[in-house]
Amino acid sequence: MQACSDPSPPATHRKRETSITKNLTYKHIQVQMNDFVPKKVFFTRGVGRSSSQLQSFEEALRDAGIAQFNLVSISSIFPPYAEVVPREEGLKMLSPGQIIFTVLARNSSDELNRMVSSAIGLAIPRDRSRWGGYLSEHHSFGETENMAGRYAEKLAAEMLASTMGMKDKLVWDEEKEEYSLEDKILKTSHIASNAVVLRNGEWTTTVAAAVLIV
Repeated sequence: MQACSDPSPPATHRKRETSITKNLTYKHIQVQMNDFVPKKVFFTRGVGRSSSQLQSFEEALRDAGIAQFNLVSISSIFPPYAEVVPREEGLKMLSPGQIIFTVLARNSSDELNRMVSSAIGLAIPRDRSRWGGYLSEHHSFGETENMAGRYAEKLAAEMLASTMGMKDKLVWDEEKEEYSLEDKILKTSHIASNAVVLRNGEWTTTVAAAVLIV
């Protein structure tokens, strides 16, 4: 009676197959991670009012057009080659319930006549092959929309200038109404949301956000 032969491949073949599988998996992960860099960004803002702080935040997100998504807050890097698109165009690329990444600024109060502001600043370098840009979030009390926005823009410009080692050369260009760093900065801007608490005990929330679309 003949012994049954082992159908499994020799150990050398198994090692080779394992190596190929690992290599393919690694390359697949590399492709996935490269695809994970956001390619488009849009900016939005909103104001919400309610008897509870949580509901006023929800109303502010609705006003901003992003309440129907699962928001994940991230830090401050603007992707090197991402394109800034209008809010309406960006929203068309998303689906309800989708997980989206945002740089989000929020602020709230229920103190009568209290002014609340939220702002996002942007600074993009001219040479986008070497540096990503910066997004900054700022929230404050007692500042107008323009004051909060300008401060957020200044924060983003300072972070970019510091990365380049040129923070002492950063200046405000009155004519262009943006920050300048010799010829190193392509653009700075901001978006801000501002509101005043109209009723004592009624929560008022402001939000400003940069939404990054992968």
